[in-house]
Amino acid sequence: MRMLVIASLAIVAATPAITQAQAGPGGLATHRAVYDLSLKEASERSGISGMVGRMVYEFGGSACSGYTVSFRFVTEIATGDSSRITDQQTTTFEDIRNQTFRFVTRSFVDQQLDHEVRGSAEVDGDGLAVTLEQPDKLALDIGTARFPTEHMIEMIDKARDGERFYESRIYDGSDEGDRAMLTTTIVGEKQPVESGDTEAKLAGELGNEAYWPVSMAYFEENSGGDELPVYSIAFKLYENGVTRDLTMDYGDFVLEGQLAQLDMYEPEPCKE
Repeated sequence: MRMLVIASLAIVAATPAITQAQAGPGGLATHRAVYDLSLKEASERSGISGMVGRMVYEFGGSACSGYTVSFRFVTEIATGDSSRITDQQTTTFEDIRNQTFRFVTRSFVDQQLDHEVRGSAEVDGDGLAVTLEQPDKLALDIGTARFPTEHMIEMIDKARDGERFYESRIYDGSDEGDRAMLTTTIVGEKQPVESGDTEAKLAGELGNEAYWPVSMAYFEENSGGDELPVYSIAFKLYENGVTRDLTMDYGDFVLEGQLAQLDMYEPEPCKE
């Protein structure tokens, strides 16, 4: 399962006074968000009869020292008469100033290590120089792409400017870490919180803030214009990068993620 870019869920600019105190330089909110996962739908082809889980996303750092993300995605998947527990643990470090990115992802099945991907990337001319350490040592040159937090900054900027549709390339080290993904992003008009939105109450001080409805679709780089996305995600995005009300579509099955807990932390001071 692809990291929320996370795509993920990475971070950006706070302007409301209620959240400025919890946003570091550049408006990036330092926080820990916990989401309860449930199966919304699954095709017969998937073989999945049920799925529940939890996702924990932690963001920290600053524009000066770089941004860290710790991400854990645990699911119990039922298939007929059996079930298995998958556990993906990802840690990344992104230095926007120096245009570098490091990542490690470990995937466990029933508490046994199943796969590990470890590597780094840096901007090199008009592209990215990628160095993989696990599962095999490999050096790659790929086309220009944005790293996850940088992409979220772009998303917030475009949302504020009223740009509702755009395309981008993202490199987040997911899957085998050997390619970037093409993305299309649709950002709706900012929406006020509805009176019956029970999940908003779990967002604490953010609960009364307006948000953007966002949907993103990820495509293989060599896919044609009529290809279906490999993965898509929809969510509500606050101006400080916190997200909630997730819908993750993997093609054969769809997961929902509801915010269960949100902890906001003091921003890390930016030391020049």
